[in-house]
Amino acid sequence: MDRLAAMRTFVEIVDRGSLTAAAEALDLSQPAVVRKLAALEKHLGAMLLRRTTRRMSLTPEGREFLERSRQILADVDEAERAVGQDDNEPRGDIRITAPLEFGRLHLAPAITSFLWRFDRVRIDLLLLDRNVDLVDEGIDLALRIGPLPDSSLIAVPVSEVRRVTVASPALLQRTGIPQHPKTLSNLPCIRQQNIPGSETAWPFREDSKDFVVPVDGRFGCNQIAAATSACVNGMGFGQFLSYQTQELVKKGELQIVLQDYEPLPWPVNLVYPGGRLVSSRQRALIAWLRDALPQRGAFA
Repeated sequence: MDRLAAMRTFVEIVDRGSLTAAAEALDLSQPAVVRKLAALEKHLGAMLLRRTTRRMSLTPEGREFLERSRQILADVDEAERAVGQDDNEPRGDIRITAPLEFGRLHLAPAITSFLWRFDRVRIDLLLLDRNVDLVDEGIDLALRIGPLPDSSLIAVPVSEVRRVTVASPALLQRTGIPQHPKTLSNLPCIRQQNIPGSETAWPFREDSKDFVVPVDGRFGCNQIAAATSACVNGMGFGQFLSYQTQELVKKGELQIVLQDYEPLPWPVNLVYPGGRLVSSRQRALIAWLRDALPQRGAFA
């Protein structure tokens, strides 16, 4: 059995989501793909995929073997590309994910400037307001905002972002500028359904102590752009990450309040799965983003 070929077949099945799609990508018949997978599982003495007529799912052994297979195949591909090359120019594919709004405003422009510099690299950017499983979804790198749970991910600190409370000038004319966060309990607020807890209570900090203030309002939303738009239209106070309102504050459409009570800022990290070698193209992108993102004013 060609173990590298079997690994590639297994990874393609997972990435494509079906035996048929993997067979098409590999230019093989479906029975050939089935035989390769069966031979691999027999060789390993473990089931990698649970298969039913409707879906496939990775077994615990399959999840571990998938991560190791991706790394081995990436190392082989990079070694092959390096043979005969007389330069260290990064080359190859990178898949990266990030929160939607931050990715749109800051990460996508930084990545396109990287691609202009390194024309042998291809990057797929996946913008989602959820944390994806990097191993299962074949992601090389992720930008994460907020505290990181304990995991096997390697984190590269980039910066941090403030959590700011804002309101439109028109709303502040009606209510006055709040002098303490507790005032917000009696004022209209935008209920953000995409951040756990932010629909009913907002965090603040006073004298080095954290506390939360119950909030409520007639408008709630699970999408940042719509929530900031409602805030601009005077529907209520809002609490957002600083980059989400940065341009609106600059234009005077929103005003930051209660700055003396802001909670601790959230860290921003680039993360990637541990236990694997990092390709030269990935190292180059990490270094580029650590330099480019602060220069873009992404963390004001």
